[in-house]
Amino acid sequence: SYFGDKSSCVENASTLNLTSSSSVRGPNSTGIGKPPLSSSRSVFRSHTPLAGYSVTSSSAASAHSIASVIVAVVEGRGLARGEVGMASIDLKNPEVILSQFADNTTYAKVITKLKILTPLEIIMSNTACDAGNTTKLFSLITEHFKNVTFTTVQRKYFNETKGLEYIEQLCASEFSTILMEVQSKYYCLAAAAALLKYVEFIQNSVYAPKSLKVRFQGSEKTAMIDSSSAQNLELVINNRDSRNSHTLFGVLNYTKTPGGSRRLRSNILEPLVDAESINMRLDCVQELLQDEELFFGLQAVISKFLDTEQLLSVLVQIPKQDTVKTAESKITNLIYLKHTLELVEPLTAALRSCNTPLLKAYCSSLEDTRFGTILEKITTVINDDTRYTKGCLSMRTQKCYAVKPNINEFLDIARRTYTEIVDDIAGMITQLAEKYNLPLKTSFSSARGFFIQMTVDSSALANGQLPSEFTRITKMKNTYSFTSADLIKMNERCQESLREIYHMTYLIVCKLLNEIYEHIHCLYKLSDIVSMLDMLLSFAHACIRPEFTDTLAIKQGWHPILEKIAVEKPVSNNTYLTEGNNFVIITGPNMSGKSTYLKQIALCQIMAQIGSYVPAEYCSFRIAEQIFTRIGMDDDIETNASTFMKEMKEITYIIQNANDKSLIIIDELGRGTSAEEGIGICYAACEYLLNLKAFTLFATHFLELCHMDGLYPNVENYHFEVQHVRSSAGNKEKIAYTYTLSKGYTEEKNYGLKAAEVSSLPSSIILDAKEIINHIAKQILHRQKSTPEMMKQRAMYHLAMRLVQTARNSRLDPDSLRIYLKGLKKKYEASFPAPGQSDEQ
Repeated sequence: SYFGDKSSCVENASTLNLTSSSSVRGPNSTGIGKPPLSSSRSVFRSHTPLAGYSVTSSSAASAHSIASVIVAVVEGRGLARGEVGMASIDLKNPEVILSQFADNTTYAKVITKLKILTPLEIIMSNTACDAGNTTKLFSLITEHFKNVTFTTVQRKYFNETKGLEYIEQLCASEFSTILMEVQSKYYCLAAAAALLKYVEFIQNSVYAPKSLKVRFQGSEKTAMIDSSSAQNLELVINNRDSRNSHTLFGVLNYTKTPGGSRRLRSNILEPLVDAESINMRLDCVQELLQDEELFFGLQAVISKFLDTEQLLSVLVQIPKQDTVKTAESKITNLIYLKHTLELVEPLTAALRSCNTPLLKAYCSSLEDTRFGTILEKITTVINDDTRYTKGCLSMRTQKCYAVKPNINEFLDIARRTYTEIVDDIAGMITQLAEKYNLPLKTSFSSARGFFIQMTVDSSALANGQLPSEFTRITKMKNTYSFTSADLIKMNERCQESLREIYHMTYLIVCKLLNEIYEHIHCLYKLSDIVSMLDMLLSFAHACIRPEFTDTLAIKQGWHPILEKIAVEKPVSNNTYLTEGNNFVIITGPNMSGKSTYLKQIALCQIMAQIGSYVPAEYCSFRIAEQIFTRIGMDDDIETNASTFMKEMKEITYIIQNANDKSLIIIDELGRGTSAEEGIGICYAACEYLLNLKAFTLFATHFLELCHMDGLYPNVENYHFEVQHVRSSAGNKEKIAYTYTLSKGYTEEKNYGLKAAEVSSLPSSIILDAKEIINHIAKQILHRQKSTPEMMKQRAMYHLAMRLVQTARNSRLDPDSLRIYLKGLKKKYEASFPAPGQSDEQ
């Protein structure tokens, strides 16, 4: 019954034979005993994530505070093990994302993609966790996602044929090319089948035919940043305080809509690898920066949009049962739809003067006639002045009077009755105020309905008490809230009247929605445009437009997060890596700035690849297909076995997955074991990575590694400078950090010895230690001294690489090129001793 007090969204739980092992339970969770598949009990959560959901203009910063993504994961069996299919849908966004890829034994791609999705729930086949035969993929996922609900369904629901049927039935015509893309990708189709059946089950609603956006998301179009690197770099979550906004996302997030915030987050975690697409974004950002009127005009319109994706998600669902909540939700969302469509024209007008191709394309897309068609049909039924408003009473009034008069005679009568009751309530409270000579006023909340409120000092009340007629009294400071028996009865009459109004309005709204369903898919386009424009506006807050070449070159760059939180502007540094010197070893004492600098490079690389401007005076980047980081802590010397095993797993992962287009950042490898073993592991890892053309920055305290430049011409040494300052007493020396990067390796050797000198250790021991250290250092230096022939080969290598780079990238005219080449020749001749000269000469 429409007027039923309760609506169950739970069908017979045995329909899907659900087994849920959940560490997350909502307040409405219920346990239903059913014969289990692979557990001693079967639990199903009775919840309706979208029932009665209202789109709100909540702050973009909190858009991800509530998880709403459900993901189905399935893996091939036998010879197909390692082939993984995934399908996901956000309950706030009617878009199904399909993925299928081959993964290695670490399942790094699966874990990374799931971390990016931040799922509310993960669905897998019951065969993945059979007793005594749990798959490695299931074990890894449950290990990495301990706070996520896991539900297993029978393997038969992972059916690729059924998945293809679902997509043919539900995919909107605009996205129908997906069928060609996925028809032979059996595992993602199988995941889609289980996902869509399950979502229908928990939502107690079905998606309207031809209503969903379905897309295949391959990993080849975006850079891969593994979850450990994302955590190390604090891309979206601050490691010290998860509520803190000191992250790359927090720095870049000037978005005004939830959709823009979601798009920014996903782009940070999966940057683009296509230079053309990135440059199209950068062209837009440049125009926004150069045209102040365009920037502020667009921002003003964008900030008025609600969550278009979630609005669309609710509109395309058809509830299995009609309840008061579903009726109210549909009416609310039709008002939001009207509000959204009324913004299309001002958004189009703001874009009409644009020059960049992407913005012009967006303007053209907004001229789709379907926007006008839908709005015209809505305005034939809905009042022109009905609009989204803040405040629950205001919004309730908008819903009551949304439909124009004279469309339904009984609706008009019900609304007159409701108005009379509201007037009677106001009149009754006025009479009570006169009766008791108290400053009473009418208040309203969605939970309590109409109630009475009064702000007065308790001393003004007789005996410090309210009259006995008033009940349910609450007090906060000098503000009293209460009701009366008569007011409770009038609220009940008001609710009955509202139920009638909503029921009749709902029938009219459903008829209207049926007429506009065929046109509603233009909202996918609008949602995409609004979120992209919101993100691009957010990008127009940094400094310099990046270029994309075969070189990583940053002039006077600084750390984007540190800039926001530091009292003084951070020290800026240069960076230069090319194919000829693609491996940089960085040394310097603890706290000199090594880790901060390494993070800075990675963050700037990500900013460039998502289309943002970068904090630097000039910057050029080679596009990275993967970004790997192993970041240590300068103030945390790792000494125990567990941290050593962790860093070994991280370096193994990098070695297994890196390629020539990777950006690899390694900090403090090998410090969890003895110095000899640490140096050996570092040296071996470096030699392996040197075989790649990847850009690698390797920070270390093992100065023995610095001599690799004598063996490998593509190795460069840099260090962070420090200064020695004597105290005012003149008897103690301490280090002053400059945070400045310079060529060569650090002269600051023997940090431990300097600490010993200021301690109470006997001077004789310190003198002995110094002699031993000097003796060992001379032996090492003698063994690793560069010969003239080695220096010549290194100079030849650098010259050859510089000539190749010039041939690829030079835009010089012939005369300038000739001068440049002569300069290269002189530099080459001066870089090694002439034959016959001794090293001392």
